[in-house]
Amino acid sequence: MSNEFCKILNNSKSIKGPTTRYILQTTKLTEQTLLRKERIGEKDDTKPCKIILLVGETGTGKTTLINAMVNYIMGVRWEHRIWLEISDVLDGKSQTAAVTVYEIFARDSPFSLTIIDTPGFGNTQGREKDKLIAEALQQLFRSIDGIHEIHTVCLVLKASESRLHERQRYIQDEIMSLFGKNLEQNIIILLSNSYENVPQKMLHFIKASKIPCAKTKDDQPVYFKFDNCQSECYDDEDRESYKSSWDQGIENFKKFFDYLNGINPISLNMTEDVLKTRKQLDTSVNNLKDRIMLAELRKTELKQTKAALMKCENYREEQNNFQYEVDEVYKEEVLINASWWHLSKQATRCLECKENCHYPGCWWVKDLSWCSVMTEAGNCTVCSRKCHHTKHVKDEKIYKIMSQKVRRTREDLKKRYEEEFGEKQSWMCTLEDEITQMEEEKLRLVEESYQCLKKLMENALKSTSMSCFIHLDFMIEKIKETGNQERVQKLEELKTRALEENNGM
Repeated sequence: MSNEFCKILNNSKSIKGPTTRYILQTTKLTEQTLLRKERIGEKDDTKPCKIILLVGETGTGKTTLINAMVNYIMGVRWEHRIWLEISDVLDGKSQTAAVTVYEIFARDSPFSLTIIDTPGFGNTQGREKDKLIAEALQQLFRSIDGIHEIHTVCLVLKASESRLHERQRYIQDEIMSLFGKNLEQNIIILLSNSYENVPQKMLHFIKASKIPCAKTKDDQPVYFKFDNCQSECYDDEDRESYKSSWDQGIENFKKFFDYLNGINPISLNMTEDVLKTRKQLDTSVNNLKDRIMLAELRKTELKQTKAALMKCENYREEQNNFQYEVDEVYKEEVLINASWWHLSKQATRCLECKENCHYPGCWWVKDLSWCSVMTEAGNCTVCSRKCHHTKHVKDEKIYKIMSQKVRRTREDLKKRYEEEFGEKQSWMCTLEDEITQMEEEKLRLVEESYQCLKKLMENALKSTSMSCFIHLDFMIEKIKETGNQERVQKLEELKTRALEENNGM
């Protein structure tokens, strides 16, 4: 073993046994709530770097697989009687809740390896936790010192699976909806707990599930299998029986890294754009719902005013005593009543438009120009006036739309419609114009959200995921109101396809 490798072992916690386990002491490069970077070994920029991203359902064995990769890269073999592990516990807390980037440098390896490990999808903390994975990846792909290209996305599946259950289908869709279409040929399958020479049931499962991935010349999914036995604890008398597992693991990793050496890295620009568009769609639809609610309430208020004027038959005689009652609409700042997963417990809101632009806000953003809803020029894509980020704040408050019954008088009308004061008919026309403007504003808002959804459908590897599906009914309803039947038909076809894919197994 090299001096460098011995130094790594000396700095690690050891647990003695027939096979000595070493809990590696990594160098912490970044420690944030949802994104961490760690390094093993001495950095060496002279070697080419291979970058892989691991994704999969909770419980598929990603952590064990990563440890096996580390052992292979570091040159650990069966006869060394040792096993290296990366601890997933930091300061008493599991790191599996964070996206973790491991930079691995081994003296005898011809390349360095960067592994991006994602938390398991579909865990007990719910769909909102899965959203945070996408947000952490977006930060990683967007930041200057982040990851901007990868060689492959590795989807980890348990070889024992032979059927896609509803929960698993949701998880697969959510995972694939994170990536741009240009990544499809760089997605490969890693089978954990695989003991068969050719896992036919799993291959059928992958095809039937329509999991987008790289294919062989025979149109078979590109996959590599691992039995996950190398890390198991065993007694001295049983050790020999595990040698074949070790040897097979070494052979499988050799095939995997040979394949990795044969492919070129691919840009993550489209994927970063998909992640950003997903978030913009969420925020646009949520903001749209608020603004439609506000427009409808204001329309009601205007109609109440118009009705009161129409009832006033002798306006000239009655104008001095003219009174009417309306449901007045207003916005109020309220503290966020956040669920546990709103780690920042903050929202990005526009002080000029008095609108919620991004809730929950980007947990990692301090400079609001980097918020997901901001353009490169620094303007918001969500609020009504598309205000500059300097007109926004991120704090623990959101705007809530409220209404209250109030009694208004002739003087209230005068203040609002100064130019038309004294002419009942002019006031009526102005009210009708305002109602029309409210309708036009609603059409514009629907158009913005549709364009966001359209962009996502064009670029996302999986456009029928739950992330899009939850917005479809709302978008179909609102676009029907615009009378654009062609768009309604497109969205209904998308919904039908999503239902078929989710019920096809």
